[in-house]
Amino acid sequence: MSGEQVEWSWGPVFADRDRVRFRLWAPAAKRVSLVIAGASHAMEPAGEGWFEVTVSGVAANAAYCFRLADGEEVPDPASHDQPQGLDGPSVLVDHTAYRWQTADWRGRPWEESVLSEIHVGTFTEEGTYAAATRHLAHLANTGINALEILPLAQMPGERGWGYDGVLHYAPHHAYGRPDELKAFVDAAHAHGIAVYLDVVYNHFGPRGNVLPLYAPGFFNADRPTPWGASVNFAEAPVRRYFIENALHWLERYRFDGLRLDATHEIYDTSEQHVLAAVVAEVRARLPERNIHLIAEGQRHRPGMIAYRAGRPLLYDAGWNDHVHQALNVMVTGETGGYYGDFAAAPERGLALALEGRRPGVRSDREIVDEADYAEAHWPPQAFMNFLQNHDQVGNRAFGDRLWTRIDPAIARVLTAFLILAPQVPLVFMGDEYGETRPFLFFADYEGEIGQTVRDGRRAEAVNFSSLPAGDADTALPDPL
Repeated sequence: MSGEQVEWSWGPVFADRDRVRFRLWAPAAKRVSLVIAGASHAMEPAGEGWFEVTVSGVAANAAYCFRLADGEEVPDPASHDQPQGLDGPSVLVDHTAYRWQTADWRGRPWEESVLSEIHVGTFTEEGTYAAATRHLAHLANTGINALEILPLAQMPGERGWGYDGVLHYAPHHAYGRPDELKAFVDAAHAHGIAVYLDVVYNHFGPRGNVLPLYAPGFFNADRPTPWGASVNFAEAPVRRYFIENALHWLERYRFDGLRLDATHEIYDTSEQHVLAAVVAEVRARLPERNIHLIAEGQRHRPGMIAYRAGRPLLYDAGWNDHVHQALNVMVTGETGGYYGDFAAAPERGLALALEGRRPGVRSDREIVDEADYAEAHWPPQAFMNFLQNHDQVGNRAFGDRLWTRIDPAIARVLTAFLILAPQVPLVFMGDEYGETRPFLFFADYEGEIGQTVRDGRRAEAVNFSSLPAGDADTALPDPL
């Protein structure tokens, strides 16, 4: 093995067969040591808060951690494998060892996409990458040619939705090891199915994040998101952490693209916004592949999904929540929570959503050049339509799907509408055959954090119109 061809700032890199370079950005640490194979190696300051050491005689699957000056041992924040979860050691992965069977796969044109959103942990009874692989033929035979996978980054506990990731480079251990994830992507490509990964770059999960111990500047404590402190993208190493994370999934795991969660909660005052920097580096690094990038929260920044001369300025598409919201009001009569904007005239709202027209004032000048925006247009493929997804099902009080609340004939009409509309369609796992079992929100927390999660479920259920405002008596399923 000659080592990886790309230089990475974060995470372990094999320089050659048995020589590995380790790095950690720890500007608040007095000293840092690498602990691997029972031995401790002092890491040398490498400037701008970085510590670095190269160690010989180590191989893939070796366990390691970093030891701070006070003796605290912490995992690598860019760990590639955490088989024992957040509380265990990081484990080395040799990404050159996997032999891709579909190495010539280049992806699919975006406008051809028919997507299914799946959560690996509940897609099968086993809840693993290997088990999901056995169902790819069913999806391909149905006509689904792309998958959007809920987040896989290592999160607290054993099971959850994945939006509380802490170690963003490590596939969650409960679903399988890194090579099993690669085998899943490989098999999907063999079936002609592109695979997109949901990534969360706006916050870290509330348990297991030890970055503040040695790099408090990673976060903006005074500018919170709804889920915790925001990420400080003004720091160059922080920007590299997420830009390289996007490249990590696209290059090492050969995902066909990424869906960035809640982009409206990503704050950055840098000259080039990090959302634009991710696109620029991905496009430059992988020009030969059909890599597609999807934004959630684009209603706040329509320039993110604008096109010029038939090509995207930045992101290929954004989730079109308004189509779902308008249709849900029309067929269920629900008008509470975030459906309220469509209560008065849902048909008009649906027409506007299908035209790609967005209400409100444009607020993305910091992301898209004004001259580019002036020539922009929004073709149908800039929008992803859906009748429901993990949010609209799982955030309801009892995780009930749309099909259980409407006439079956209406369900068939809506499905035909979704598939035949000119925008890119996305179905939630099981929608292709009318799955009626609930999909509930769930997480693996204890103590105060667990109680906060329990308390928050009622507010979500009200917002998604499955409980009336002010309800305090309905017994909800325990999300833990």
